[in-house]
Amino acid sequence: MNDLLKQLHDIEQRIDYLIHIKDAAEWGNLSVFKEACAKLRKSVYDMAEDEFAEQIGRLEESIRFLEVRCEEGLTPMERVRIVRSPLRFSLKDILENVYEEYTELGGEGEANIDPAMVVAKANIVRRIKKKPYTSPVMVIGQEVGHGEEFRNGGSCKPWGNEKALRYMRVAETEGIPIHFYIFTPGSYPVEEYPGAAQQIARNLYAMTKLTVPIISVISEGGSGGAEAIGLSDFRIMFSHGYYSVISPEGAAAIEGKVREGQKVPAALIEKCARQLHITAEDNLRLGTIDRIIQEPPLGAKSDDFAFFARIRSEIIRATDEVVLRTKSVRGFRAYEVKRKKAVNPEEAPQIDIPWDLDQKEKRRLLALRSKKYREMALNGFGGEAMPAENVFKSLLAASEKLYYTFRYDVVKNQQKQMQKAIKEVSGEGSVLIKRVTEPFVSAYAFVRRKEKKKTAKAAPMITAPSPGQEQDPLELTDTYTSPLANEDRTVTCPNAEKYGCKDLWVPDLYGEFCGVCENCGHHFPLEYQWYIKNIFDPDSVRSFNTDIYSKNPLQYEGFDERLQMARSKTGLGSANLTFHARVMDIHLVVTMLISDFRNGTVGAAEGEKFVLACELAKRKKRPLLAYVHTTGGIRIQEGTLGVIQMPKCTMAVREYIDAGGLYIVVYDNNSYAGPVASFLGCSPYQFAIRSCRIGFAGERVIRETTGQDIPPDYHKARNALKRGHIQGIWDRRDFRRNLYKALQTMGSPSLYYR
Repeated sequence: MNDLLKQLHDIEQRIDYLIHIKDAAEWGNLSVFKEACAKLRKSVYDMAEDEFAEQIGRLEESIRFLEVRCEEGLTPMERVRIVRSPLRFSLKDILENVYEEYTELGGEGEANIDPAMVVAKANIVRRIKKKPYTSPVMVIGQEVGHGEEFRNGGSCKPWGNEKALRYMRVAETEGIPIHFYIFTPGSYPVEEYPGAAQQIARNLYAMTKLTVPIISVISEGGSGGAEAIGLSDFRIMFSHGYYSVISPEGAAAIEGKVREGQKVPAALIEKCARQLHITAEDNLRLGTIDRIIQEPPLGAKSDDFAFFARIRSEIIRATDEVVLRTKSVRGFRAYEVKRKKAVNPEEAPQIDIPWDLDQKEKRRLLALRSKKYREMALNGFGGEAMPAENVFKSLLAASEKLYYTFRYDVVKNQQKQMQKAIKEVSGEGSVLIKRVTEPFVSAYAFVRRKEKKKTAKAAPMITAPSPGQEQDPLELTDTYTSPLANEDRTVTCPNAEKYGCKDLWVPDLYGEFCGVCENCGHHFPLEYQWYIKNIFDPDSVRSFNTDIYSKNPLQYEGFDERLQMARSKTGLGSANLTFHARVMDIHLVVTMLISDFRNGTVGAAEGEKFVLACELAKRKKRPLLAYVHTTGGIRIQEGTLGVIQMPKCTMAVREYIDAGGLYIVVYDNNSYAGPVASFLGCSPYQFAIRSCRIGFAGERVIRETTGQDIPPDYHKARNALKRGHIQGIWDRRDFRRNLYKALQTMGSPSLYYR
């Protein structure tokens, strides 16, 4: 009878699990079966064991049938519920069942820097020629816990991501592979140092060039929180997991314009989950992951031990494949790894593949990683060149690279070396001459002291000529006046009550005052054209890659119409303007995110244009300026094709900076979310226009996530400066002057004008 009671308990748990997945007790008469289980439990001692077993058998058969039906028709939102189930396996389950032994680093349990982020030095057993070999690895991932509230549901705080970064570098020092496991709905949105967005950007920047094999495995991948440990050489996803730019509930709240506190319609959540293309199959088709690990029906649980053996096999195989790609001699072993996968996917390859890399292999590893991310999301935008145009562009880029390399790396470097040698010889010669002439100089000085005793006439004072009336070349060019200045009315400064500011006449405010209150310095928003016309040298702006435009790669309902409205409104194809410009005749490459096109959100087209700007600036050895007129984050309608722009663009920035480039970021208005948490936030030189707001998440998201209200100045530039997220605050009227100063004083000697 005890065995039958255990079986009944198992059936009850499976019914509850199905209700959780379907979010409805009425589906498949689950509520009826649940009542039947309750009646059986009450009458367990009132019926014969055979009769009890017979009824248990009928229930078992019915529930098994419902499970098969449920698995066959799983919707994306139901997969999300599977991932969020407390019965699902977690990172600690993987550590205990996939790896031979492990030591948790950075604290343990509640006594941890951030319990939501677990880091462990672990050993994994590989069989090579039928003998067991233990290989050390670094395991890093979010831990949701099984009812452990201190884990915060896998939502990491900034210092948790900082801990992950610290031990990534330890793994690099020790030369061992890193295995990332992603179990997070997203990062915890706080700006306190090191800051949610800025720390994710630091992680991404470091991961681009870690010289060890990196494998990432996704169960629940929520936006920037997933990317904090997601950049890797091989990306795997569990078959019942999800990977998304935003949670379905968050997308539904935005799409439905649901006010805070109101309930989001369930039908809209289901629709958004479907349109975001968040499943493993969707992401494999989009090219944002490399492989899927199949789970048992309705998802793996913490006691599915056969599934953990499959994870071990797949993680070893993936590490082997990454390492093999770096080897010069690999043909037969690579074939054997693929053959074993085809014949028996449950069995790990028993092939001798050392996981430590030499210097040549490390360089190849980084080159392959760069190529991997460069080729992601290329089908997510329009304006692709024809084959003949691609050939022409490739030849042009190659010739430019050859020309600028010869001009600045060869000729100019030789000139620098010659000048250095002349200075060295000159320095030595001056010391020698000083020693020889020192007696004569002393005698001459003695004679001069005697002459000074004689009375001398006062020399007439020479007055400097009066300064000319020429304009300071570092002042704003004043070639453009905002159309806002055409209105004959006054506006009140937002700080009038606090600082006693007088009402401002609009023609003066948006004309002579450049949108700045003369009393308190508050900056009113100005259109992006004002910056293009007033910051850069006249007639120096030349756009490039204007043929690349945003499109609707996921066929998101209603998004084509919104894109068309944005194009009609702005005359542009995307939210990213890229152009050549000059400041005091210094050539630079500019990438500008503008508010007029979809609130400056970033998708595949914007990311591609940013990467091309980095490559151009690198090739021509010019400074790169990223001016953020506004950015609302990653464009949710492009799903993970948008999210992948975070590591993709950061990779391009890292390669540009490593080549000696100067990368300057200037924030304005509202700058939030994914771009700040990646390719903008990784810049060593970040500045903000006064009165702008910078952060990871808006007030509503922070309130809903943390349950706390934030002060009104939480995202102000002044607080970002105090936290060390930016290096300075610029007045709009001094933008040109400060930019020129930055171009002259920052960056390496590799720039063309140095």
